[in-house]
Amino acid sequence: MSTQRMSDRVAVTAAGGGVVEVALSRADKMNALDPAMFDGLIEAAHAVRGMSGVRAVVLHGEGRAFCAGLDMGSFAAMADGQGTNMGNLLPREGSIANRAQQTAWLWRDLPVPVIAAVHGVAFGGGLQVAMGADLRYTQAETQWSILEIKWGLVPDMAGMPLLRELVRGDVLRDLTYSGRVVKGVEAQALGLATHVVDDPLVAARAMAAQIAGRSPHAVRAGKRLLNALSDHTAAQLLQAETDEQVALIGSRNQVEAIHAGVQKRAPQFQEAD
Repeated sequence: MSTQRMSDRVAVTAAGGGVVEVALSRADKMNALDPAMFDGLIEAAHAVRGMSGVRAVVLHGEGRAFCAGLDMGSFAAMADGQGTNMGNLLPREGSIANRAQQTAWLWRDLPVPVIAAVHGVAFGGGLQVAMGADLRYTQAETQWSILEIKWGLVPDMAGMPLLRELVRGDVLRDLTYSGRVVKGVEAQALGLATHVVDDPLVAARAMAAQIAGRSPHAVRAGKRLLNALSDHTAAQLLQAETDEQVALIGSRNQVEAIHAGVQKRAPQFQEAD
C-alpha cells in the first residue's frame, strides 16, 4: 500500500482492489478542523479524483474520534473580532462551493462511492464532512451534533444541501436550533447514520470492497443518478435514468456482469477511467 500525506493532516492510501482510504490524521486534536485540515481534505479529494482505477473510498479519522469540528483557535479568533482564520467565505473559486464547503461537498462530487467510518464524535463541521459520504457506519455510542448554534453560528460547510435528503425537515430544525448531541442509534433513526456496527472501519472497508467488485461503470452511473435526486425534476430524472441505462446496456462491463453471473465466477471488469 502507498500513502500520500496532505498538509500533514490527511493521509491518502491506495488500499488495493480499487479501494482508497482517506484518513483525517490529527489525532491529538480529535481531528479538529483548522486551515491545514481544510487544505488537506480538499487536496485529498482532488488527489483521489486524479487516481486511476479507483472504485470506492473509505473516509475515517485516526485516534479517538472522526472529527470534533472547528478548531478552538478559530473560535478564539472570532471572539477577538478577527473573523475566522479560515479566510474569506464569499469567494467560490470557480466552484459552486466556497473552500470550507468543499471539504464536505467534494466527497459527494467524487464519481465513486465514499463510505465514512464514524467513531468517537462527529460534531459541527465534522458531521458535515461525514454527510458528504454516500454511506456512514457508526458505533452505538458515537456522538453526533449539529453543534454550530452553541457558538452562535449556522451549519455552513455544505450541511444544508447534504442533510436535506437525509433528515426530515422538522427533525433537522430541531437539531439545528438545539445543537443537541445524539448517539449512534438515534443518529441512525434520524437519518444521520446509515448503519450502527461494532467496528465502523471494518464495516466500511467491507462495503468498499463489495462495491469495488461491481461494474465500475454501473456504480458511477448510479452515483450520478443518486446525486441528481435533490435538484432534478421528475422529467429530468426519468431522462437521466434512460440515458444512463442506454449507455450501460450491451457495454463490455455489462456483458461481463451477465457472463460472470451465469457462469458463477468473479467478474473481470474494465476500469471506468
